[in-house]
Amino acid sequence: MPTFLHVGCGPKHKEHTTRGFNQPHWQELRLDIDPTVTPDLVGTMTDMSAVASGSVQAVFSSHNIEHLYAHEVPVALAEFLRVLDDDGFAVITCPDLQSVCALVAQDKLTEPAYNSPLGPIAPIDILYGHREPMAAGNLYMAHRCGFTQKVLDATLRQAGFGTVATLARPERFDLWAVATKRERPHDEVRAIAVQHMPV
Repeated sequence: MPTFLHVGCGPKHKEHTTRGFNQPHWQELRLDIDPTVTPDLVGTMTDMSAVASGSVQAVFSSHNIEHLYAHEVPVALAEFLRVLDDDGFAVITCPDLQSVCALVAQDKLTEPAYNSPLGPIAPIDILYGHREPMAAGNLYMAHRCGFTQKVLDATLRQAGFGTVATLARPERFDLWAVATKRERPHDEVRAIAVQHMPV
């Protein structure tokens, strides 16, 4: 049974990941910095030493890499590559600063951009971290860097991923990427993207 590492899982499980991972044949291994969310492993993106090299077939990272400082991102991506087997791939999603900054340019920094299950989310929350949980003491929610589609693509390629496909959803203010450990044919990457990227 293939295993995917759910990095920075928070309280979420595989049903909150992608259509492709939310299948009986995928086994989930949850890793988080916060022990209160009861992950399988406690660790950080920059030190996943609890996960053996080449031991997982996929990595899923949803809204995590923006919590790192920019100089830490290559370290985390090197960890993603290390834990993947040779045919493995990563699915990464994060905020899209280009679409968020379009609202900031319209002087809508603190106006709701959309409503989430946690309430209204404004551009300031997307840029710097969700204010409400941070005010309650959860500073794990702080954002320390960010990406546009072009920068995310380049960052993954520079980190050593073989093939990268990205998607920007300006209406959702997010970016998605599928990145394979080794170079893969376009049709194989497209098949992975169809399973794991939003429609």
